[in-house]
Amino acid sequence: MRINIASVFVDDQAKALAFYTEKLGFTKKTDVPAGEARWLTVVSPADPDGVELLLEPDGHPAVGPFKEALVNDGIPLTQFAVDDVYAEVERLQGLGVEFTQEATDLGPVVTAVLDDTCGNLIQLAAMK
Repeated sequence: MRINIASVFVDDQAKALAFYTEKLGFTKKTDVPAGEARWLTVVSPADPDGVELLLEPDGHPAVGPFKEALVNDGIPLTQFAVDDVYAEVERLQGLGVEFTQEATDLGPVVTAVLDDTCGNLIQLAAMK
């Protein structure tokens, strides 16, 4: 058994695709019409056959309160691994990405938290 797809609920798939590809650097893998939405996934260019991130519409009634509660409490929805959190924060800030937590050394790990512009907080992390 292995993880194949993980979801991030987004308020606008086109905006999410632009953010996740143009800012975060993922590449589009799948884009298939699915009714009023799309089956839209991105992958890491470092592992194009690896885990896909589904940019899933957040239209279900339970999703809005869930996302809002996480953001209000400062809790990231998910986490992405990077080699150097400090360098990645600097790169992303140069692209206009907003952070709710700057790069922070927490002992065995360095983390930062960004706003994905689609209603989620995303944590970046690098183990030391």
